[in-house]
Amino acid sequence: GWGFLNRGINGQRTDQMLSRFGRDVILAKPDIVVILGGVNDIYQGRVPESVSENLQMMYERAEASGILVVGATILPYNSAEARESEAIRWVNAWIEGRSKSTSMLFCDTNRAVRDAEDPDTLSSTPDGLHPDVDGYRKMGEAVVRTLADAGY
Repeated sequence: GWGFLNRGINGQRTDQMLSRFGRDVILAKPDIVVILGGVNDIYQGRVPESVSENLQMMYERAEASGILVVGATILPYNSAEARESEAIRWVNAWIEGRSKSTSMLFCDTNRAVRDAEDPDTLSSTPDGLHPDVDGYRKMGEAVVRTLADAGY
C-alpha cells in the first residue's frame, strides 16, 4: 500500500542532493524520506565531515517539514582504499549516532550489502562499485524492516 518516488541520481554527491532537496523532496510532501548519500563524495575525495554536514541539512529540512527521515548508511565499494573505507565507517557511525538522539530512523543499508568476510567490500556486484540486483533487493528489504520495526 505504499507509493514510492525515487529521486536518486547516479553519481551525485550530497551537496548536489542538497541543492535539489527542496524541489525533489520538500515540495513533494512525502510522509517518509529515505536519505542515502555520501559514497560519491568519499569516492571523489571529499572529507567525511562535509558529507555529515550536507546530510544534517537534509535531515533537518525534512524534519522541519514534518517528514519522517530514514537515515541510510553509505555502501562500501570494492576499490576503496583504507582512507576511503574509514571515511565511510565514520559517516555511517555518525548517521547511527544521530538516529539515537533524534526521531530519525536508522537503516543499515551498508550491512545489507557488504561481504561478511570483508565488510569494506560488496558481497556481490557487477562492477565493484554498485550492488547487484540481489543487493538492491536486500537494501529494499532493510528499509521495509526498519519501517516495520518502527510501526509503519
